[in-house]
Amino acid sequence: MSATGSSRAKFGPASFVGAHTALVTPFLDGKVCWEDLRSLVEFQIKGGVNGLVSVGTTGESPTLDSDEHVEVIARTVEYAAGRVPVMAGTGSNSTVEALDLTRRAEEAGADGFLQVAPYYNKPSQEGLFRHFSAVADATDKPILLYSIPGRCGVEISVETVLRLRKRYRHVIGIKEAGGQVEKAARLVRESDPDFIVLSGDDSLTLPFAQVGARGIVSVASNLIPGPVTELSDLVRAGRFEEAGALHGRLAEIFKTLFIEPNPVPVKHCMTRAGIIRSAEVRLPLCEMSEASRLQVEKAADALFAALR
Repeated sequence: MSATGSSRAKFGPASFVGAHTALVTPFLDGKVCWEDLRSLVEFQIKGGVNGLVSVGTTGESPTLDSDEHVEVIARTVEYAAGRVPVMAGTGSNSTVEALDLTRRAEEAGADGFLQVAPYYNKPSQEGLFRHFSAVADATDKPILLYSIPGRCGVEISVETVLRLRKRYRHVIGIKEAGGQVEKAARLVRESDPDFIVLSGDDSLTLPFAQVGARGIVSVASNLIPGPVTELSDLVRAGRFEEAGALHGRLAEIFKTLFIEPNPVPVKHCMTRAGIIRSAEVRLPLCEMSEASRLQVEKAADALFAALR
């Protein structure tokens, strides 16, 4: 189940700027709900997003088995039908597994690969370099590094990023989710002009853009693709005053969607909004506490009222 080569060939490195949705994986009665995934992809594309990220953290990659993982990527490619690029989350804390997932996702038609820092085993920077090099040696499609030390226990340093970029031109950029605006500024300043820095935090879209980042891999756009894309477009156009006003309207939902572990709050909001049918997540994730639920619903209701 893969897209045709002609539908994928048009997506070069420049296609990965802008707003990209880190798609949730919809479940129903414990299984992946393909009908909801199809409608979610349509909702995102109609909302104007620049691309889709399939089976990242938001897609609950840790609790999908390998066959589910690859099928979600393949179906996302099929449903997107060449209209936007699909970047597949194929990272792992095992280099062998990352290589296998990357190979299978490439066969399924993915346009590029999101490669998270290996988690739990806490490799050195040399270990990170060798891990990502092994993946880069195995494909010539775009690779987006993903640094999220809060989840992985290790950060991809600026020096390691630059070293990888120097050796592999198809290491096209990084999703930086460490919350450090200065690190984003260094990456922009010290890399070449074609290297893409994307914010990994919705709430940092604006400050990252002000130091030269070129987009966002967004959780919130699962729920509100149009406003998130508009924010990304405004900052990339340098219209920071307008972007600041829009960011202010979105700030509360950006915060409350992370009141409990992602993607629990966003799935709840998406279900209330009729985007997916079930807010199911897989253990060890579980539903929100009552207090968190009320806070998230209040923020979502206020946002939708303001956007009408």
